[in-house]
Formats: sequence, C-alpha cells, structure tokens
Amino acid sequence: MTSISEKIIKPKLGLLELAKELGNVSKACKILGYSRDTFYRYKTLNENGGEDALHEITRRKPIEKNRVPDYIEQAVIALAIEDPSLGQARASLALQEKGILISGSGVRSVWLRHELETFKKRLLALEVKSAQEGILLTEKQLLALERAKENKEAHGEIETHHPGYLGSQDTYYVGNMKGVGRIYQQTFIDTYTKIAFAKLYTEKTAMTAAHMLNEVVLPWYDEHEVRLLRILTDRGTEYCGKVEQHAYQLYLGLEDIDHTKTKARSPQTNGICERFHRTMKHEFYDVAFRKKIYHSMEELQKDVEEWLTKYNQYRPHSGKCCYGKTPMQTFLDSKHLADEKQLDFLHSGPKKKEIIALTKPIIESNLSNNK
Repeated sequence: MTSISEKIIKPKLGLLELAKELGNVSKACKILGYSRDTFYRYKTLNENGGEDALHEITRRKPIEKNRVPDYIEQAVIALAIEDPSLGQARASLALQEKGILISGSGVRSVWLRHELETFKKRLLALEVKSAQEGILLTEKQLLALERAKENKEAHGEIETHHPGYLGSQDTYYVGNMKGVGRIYQQTFIDTYTKIAFAKLYTEKTAMTAAHMLNEVVLPWYDEHEVRLLRILTDRGTEYCGKVEQHAYQLYLGLEDIDHTKTKARSPQTNGICERFHRTMKHEFYDVAFRKKIYHSMEELQKDVEEWLTKYNQYRPHSGKCCYGKTPMQTFLDSKHLADEKQLDFLHSGPKKKEIIALTKPIIESNLSNNK
C-alpha cells in the first residue's frame, strides 16, 4: 500500500479503533469530528470488504465512457498548439466550424489532461514542438510567441533558445568541514537543458570560478561540439571586477563568452541556480551528511559527482523544454538546434589553443597556491 493510500485510510481506521477503545460511538465521533452515520458506514465497509473497501470510497475514478472520442481529443490538442491564444469558449467555436462538436468545458477537460490549460503552457508546448520538430509557424503562432516574449521581458524571465545559448553560474556555501574549513560549491547550469555541473573549493574567488569553467564546463561543451555563448552570474566579487585585473573576466574574454550580470540585490534573477541549490540540498547534502562522515573534500566531491550523474542522466526534469525528460535526453534531442545556429563554430584555431594551453597551468598553479 502506498503512503497516499495509508494517509487516506488511517483516519477512518482511527475512528473505528477509538470507538472500540472508548466503547462509545458518540464520544469517538465527537472527538474526531465525524457523524455517527459516517461511522456506521465505515464500520459496515470495513466488516464486509476490509481496508481496501475504505480506500475505494475515496478514490475518484475517471469515467472513461464519458470522455470524448480520441479523434476529438487529438483535434483539441492540435488546435491548442496551432492557435494557443484561443480560450476554451473560442476553441470550442473554432472546432464547431470544422464540424467537431465539443463544449468549452469539454475543451478545458482535454487541456487539463495534457497540461495545456493555461495560455503559458500552450505557448511552451508550441515552442518545444517548433524547436524540436522544426515545424513552420503560422502568422497566429508567431504573434502568440511574440506576445509571450514581451511578457517574459516585462517579468524578467530568462530567455534561452538552444543548448549553450546561456549558462548560469553561482556560488553555494556548503558548510564547514572539520580539518578542511569552509567549503564552497561552484555551480553551472545550462539554462535550456538543465544539465548541471558542480565542483567544490575551499575559497570563493575569481580564480576558482574560472577554474570551474576551464576544468569542467568548457571541456564538456567541447566534447559535444557545442559552443557556450553567454554566462549569467550575480554581482559577487568572484565574478565581477576590473576587466584587466580580474581572472574570471579575463578568462571569459579569452574564451569569447559574453557575460551578463543579474540585477543588484535581486537573487531571483538567477533563479535557475537558486532552485537547483535547494534541490541539491534536499536530495543530496541533507541525506549525505546524515549517512556518512566526510574526512576530505575529495571524498565529498566524489559523491557529488555520483549524484550529478543521476540528476543529469536518470532524474526526469519538469522544467521548461524538458517536459519530463532527463536533462541529458533533452540535450541530445535539442543538440541540432545549437548545430544549426552555430554553423560558424569550429574547434578553436591553433593560436587560441596555444593561448589556452599557456593559461591553463597558470590558473591551476594560482589555485593551488591560494589553497
């Protein structure tokens, strides 16, 4: 029996047990807030069918025969993507013009089953279908997407079009480890696919932020032949400073990556990293620190990487553009978008490779010296 089933049945069994213990049905019903009629109904069901009978009366079952035929349901879904701006009443009228009879409430029922009940959700479905299947958009669809883009700009929502279009980087304070000291996590997330990277350091500096990109992030993008175009960070000292003297800014210039900064005193602008940090705290750190005592940062880093493998490759993600797929599956399905929009991207030229080869040991040596 699932935990949800237990939660449903437990109060009913509790009522029956309390009445048995007190030997007084009226008193038991008064204490738990049930009527005597309800008590005797539960008692009869439990005596005739056991606990399963108590569960059955509360479980709502869909009445399949009352649903519209499949061809009408598919027509409703197709219209939702074809013209996402239509509400349920107008969608019903539009379908009637095509000879498909369904009421406005019927349209909404179909939308609810397929998570299309709001204008925003229908737009997301259109964006994903357009991006991943390469469909040609009609004028109405273009107008709807343009309207959504204006709303996103007004509310400060992140705009991302393909893998590598925008990465989000942030620093997370993990805690203080005995014998090691303070531990900070450099986090990087591809905002389109939600693929995440994390590396632990004992300090929060521009050098560690650049080292994270050089050692973990950019080699992964190079391996998959996708170019990272832009990075979004907050205005912390590890990410911002005088361009000619700041290691992180210099490294972004060397790699030809644009740098966008969040609005001052507005951490929600970089909400993708903030939300990931909360997920990682709940699903990994809160559990790991209660199950195991770590003696070194390297030991913790190993477990972090194992958890990230599960997160990226096996954990379904409900974020925009993922739609229940894992981040890695989303990347594989949408990689062609990056390929199409980065036709001019080839492997770094000999000169650039030489500069990177010279810069990499400097970054590593400075990092080890700072430790």
